Amino acid sequence: MTGATSIEQLSTTARKLGSVLEPVTGQVYFSPECHANYVALGFNPSAAEANGVALPDGPAYFTSRGSVMGQVPGEVVSAAFAVFSPKAVVPAVTMGWTLTDAATICQARDDGAIGQLRRILGDEPEGIDRVHEILSRAVATLRPEGRPLYAGLRSLAMPDSKLGQVWRLGDMLREYRGDSHTGSWIAAGFDATEIGLISEQYWGLPARSYSRTRAWTNDEFDAAQARLEARGLFDEGGVLNADGLAAREAVEVATDRQMANAIAAIGDDAAELFRLLEPWGSAIRAGRGYLTSGPHDLAKERTGTERTGTEATGTETTGD
Repeated sequence: MTGATSIEQLSTTARKLGSVLEPVTGQVYFSPECHANYVALGFNPSAAEANGVALPDGPAYFTSRGSVMGQVPGEVVSAAFAVFSPKAVVPAVTMGWTLTDAATICQARDDGAIGQLRRILGDEPEGIDRVHEILSRAVATLRPEGRPLYAGLRSLAMPDSKLGQVWRLGDMLREYRGDSHTGSWIAAGFDATEIGLISEQYWGLPARSYSRTRAWTNDEFDAAQARLEARGLFDEGGVLNADGLAAREAVEVATDRQMANAIAAIGDDAAELFRLLEPWGSAIRAGRGYLTSGPHDLAKERTGTERTGTEATGTETTGD
C-alpha cells in the first residue's frame, strides 16, 4: 500500500476497526462476571464505578490480563503493558500469584468476558457467523514477533462457543494493535511517562489527568514534561504544540501501518463488519458493560474523524 491516499485509507479503516471492536473486547475489564470470578479467587471486588460501569481491581486486572502470557513475574507484565509504573504493577502481580495461577485466572477471565457478552447480546447476536468469518481472516495474517500479549493469546485454546471465539479473535486484534502501538512509540523515542503526557493532550484531555491512572509520581511527570519541552514538542508550561501533535500522530500512523495485513485480509468486507459490530458495541455500552466514552470517542469529537485515537480507556488501555 503506497501513496498518501492509501496511507490515509489504511489509517481510517484500521482505527475504525479498533473503535468498533473496543467495547466488544475491552468489556472484559468491566465485566461483573469477571470481577465475581476474581473475587472467588481471593482478589478484592471492583473498587469503584464510572457512570454505573464497574472498574476493575488493580491486582486482578494486572494478573488476569498478564496471565495470557503464562506464569510470568510482574516485571514481564509491566514491560508488556508498557505504560504503567512498574512500582504499581510488580507488587500487584506478585500478590496475585499468591492467590492463583495463570491457567486458573486466565480461564476466569475467559468465562467472565464471554458470560457478559452472552448476558447482553445473547448466544448468537445478529451477524455472528459473518463476523467470525471476517475476523478469522484478519487474525490469520498476524505474526507474533515483538508482540508479547498477542503472542500469549495465540498460545491459548480457542473457546468452544462461536461467541467466545469472536471475543478471542477480537482480543487478539486488540492486543496486536496495542503491542504494535508500544513498538511505535518506543521507536519514536518516547518513554512511558512521556507518551502518557503527550497522548492525553492529543485526545483533548486536561494535562496530567488520564496519565495519572498509570501511577507515575509528580517528579516523574515533571521530568517527562521537561524532556518534551526540550524536544520542542511541548511549549513552556507543558502545552502540546503543533510539532508535538504531529509527532504523536506519526506514532499512530506507524501503528496503523502494522495493521496493513489484517486490513487487507478484511478487504471490501470492512463496511459490513463495522455495520454488524456497531450495534453490538452500542448494546454493551447501554448494558453498562463498557464505558460510555473513551479516547476513540474523545478523538472523534475533537476532530470529527475516526483517524485519531487509540485503543481504550480507563485502567485497561493498551498502548498509552
